Amino acid sequence: MPETLHLSAALESTGWHPASWREPGSRAGELFTARFWADTVAEAERGLFDLVTVEDSFGLQGSGFGPPDDRTDRVAGRLDALLVAARLALVTEAIGLVPTVSTTHTEPFHVSKGLATLDHVSSGRGGWRAQVAARAHEAELFGRRSIPAVTRETLQDPAVVAVVEDLFAEARAVVDTVRALWDSWEDDAVVRDVATGRFVDRTKLHRVAAQTPWFSVLGPSITPRPPQGQPVVTALAHARTAYEFAAASADVVFVTPRDAQDARAVVAEVRAAEAAVGRRGVPLQVHADLVVALAADAAQARNRLDRLDSADGEAFTSDALVVADSPAGLVERLLLWRDAGIEGFRFRPAVNATDLPALVDEVVPLLQSAGAFRRAYTGATLRDHLGLARPANRYATV
Repeated sequence: MPETLHLSAALESTGWHPASWREPGSRAGELFTARFWADTVAEAERGLFDLVTVEDSFGLQGSGFGPPDDRTDRVAGRLDALLVAARLALVTEAIGLVPTVSTTHTEPFHVSKGLATLDHVSSGRGGWRAQVAARAHEAELFGRRSIPAVTRETLQDPAVVAVVEDLFAEARAVVDTVRALWDSWEDDAVVRDVATGRFVDRTKLHRVAAQTPWFSVLGPSITPRPPQGQPVVTALAHARTAYEFAAASADVVFVTPRDAQDARAVVAEVRAAEAAVGRRGVPLQVHADLVVALAADAAQARNRLDRLDSADGEAFTSDALVVADSPAGLVERLLLWRDAGIEGFRFRPAVNATDLPALVDEVVPLLQSAGAFRRAYTGATLRDHLGLARPANRYATV
């Protein structure tokens, strides 16, 4: 059982509830500005969170697995998550910055270069939420392949299952290749020897020969090895295929249990996935996702969520558990899930302007009083925050 929890925030526009942009203080008019994102992440950093993730996709919000819907009363439109994270590196000091970058329709060489750059400009605070793109209309934006429509009703269809398995196999190959490209420069490849006029030691740059059914990459990268060696890789997973992808490719997996008993079962599934893929070394960290709507007591929190639902015109649902509760009630749940083997929590604030400050000012102090969360940052990198050692370069000669 972990004693000290890891905390993070998943940032989605003005909040995860579709009506969040209507709330006082939501700053919806500033959503596409650097200042909006800087202030939001500063709040999470004030709470000593390990990291923030920034949502991204090739489709508009609210479209699910189907084509974009026709609603015009919800937030639509995104900034590029990786570029936002790079901008945030300049105005934050300690918190990890983890953009969502797809493993589908993207070139691994570009992905490796962008994420390595993020790690450099943030002095070792970069990460990656690797995500497949399984929507048919998103594939049409690129014209390289077709993907059948995936719905909850067709998830068990053999043809759809085969496509999903292929997407995750591709994702695993992408992460493997990106990791190899991060290692393609040894740590001391940059010499900067003015006396001899030699800037780089070419013997310490290594070709990456990746040949897969989806792409081929020779390498080496054009970006020196990131400060963390390997930026932290994370993934969201709900079922066996995704658990196995995370077990093979990630450092942290975000999961979506419904209660403490389910949390214990999910942790067991993750450990089984590790065994299935032959994971060695450091076990996968298991962090649980929760959508949170907080108020002084559970009844007020429920009323608040009902009011948001009424404004949106339908009840809000999510792949993660939606918790409408008091800060104390939320903390009680967190500690129960910790006892079930959950090592951290990624909060999805229903309304950033309300729920993120409540997490920082009320939930964090309660966890600190229980000895379950840090009182200060003690490391400089995201790997430090998560207790992950800096990995050796696979190509370096011992």
